[in-house]
Amino acid sequence: MGKIIAISNQKGGVGKTTTSVNLAATLASKGKKILLIDMDPQGNSTSGLGVDKDSLDKTSYELLMTNASAKDVIVPGVLDNLDIIPSNVNLSGAEIELAYVKKREQILKKKVKSIRGEYDNVFIDCPPSLNMMTVNSLTAADAVLVPVQTEYYALEGLTQLIHTIDLIKKKLNKDLYIDGIVFTMADARNNLTEQVIENVKENVDFYIYRSVIPRNVRLAEAPSYGMPINLYDSHSIGAKAYRELANEFLSREG
Repeated sequence: MGKIIAISNQKGGVGKTTTSVNLAATLASKGKKILLIDMDPQGNSTSGLGVDKDSLDKTSYELLMTNASAKDVIVPGVLDNLDIIPSNVNLSGAEIELAYVKKREQILKKKVKSIRGEYDNVFIDCPPSLNMMTVNSLTAADAVLVPVQTEYYALEGLTQLIHTIDLIKKKLNKDLYIDGIVFTMADARNNLTEQVIENVKENVDFYIYRSVIPRNVRLAEAPSYGMPINLYDSHSIGAKAYRELANEFLSREG
C-alpha cells in the first residue's frame, strides 16, 4: 500500500512545491509509481508538470466537493510512472463551501483510500497556510515531509507546523508523524545557511535529511517550461540535489 506523504510548511516561499514536483518526478524516473496531489489553489505543481490548469474539467476541487472519485480526477502519465490530481483556482472556493459539510476534514482521506494501493508513494502538495485544504491533507497523510528554507525565521515556521501536526494527531489522525526536514534554497557561500541548519538541529528531534537543496537558477527556471528539473537540465546542481534526496528517501523507505 502506497505511503501518503504531505509536503507542508505553513510558511510560504520555502520550496514546498519545488520539492513536491521534483522529488515526485525524480522518484518516478527511478521506476517508482508515483501520484502527486495538488491541494494548493495556485496550482503550481500542476503547471510545473506541464498541465494546463485553466483547461481542466476535473481537479482536486471536484474530488472534495462532488461525487467524483480519485480515478475520475487523475491526469495519468504526465511523466512515465507519474500521475497527478491537478488543481486550479476553483479550489479556493472549497474553503467556504465546506463550512457546513459533515466530517469535512476527512474527505480527501476517504477518496484517496481506494487508489493508494496502486502507487509506491502518494505526495500531497499542501497550501502555505492552515486551512481546510491543509487539514484534509494532513488527515489523509501517513507522514509529513517539511521543506525548510535556510533563513532567520526558519524555526518559527517549523514551530507553527509542529503545533498544527500535534493538533491533527489529537483530533483526526493519531498515527501522523514527521518523516523528516529538508533544507531548501541553501547558499553554500553564506554563513547563515550553516547557522540555520545547526539551529534547527539543536531544537528538533526529527530526522533531518543530509541532502540539502541549493539555490539554483536552473531549478527556478524549470517551472516556467512546465518541466521538473531532471528533464529541464539533468546536469544542473538542482537536479543532482533532488537525485540525492530521492536516493536518501528510498534508502529510508527500504
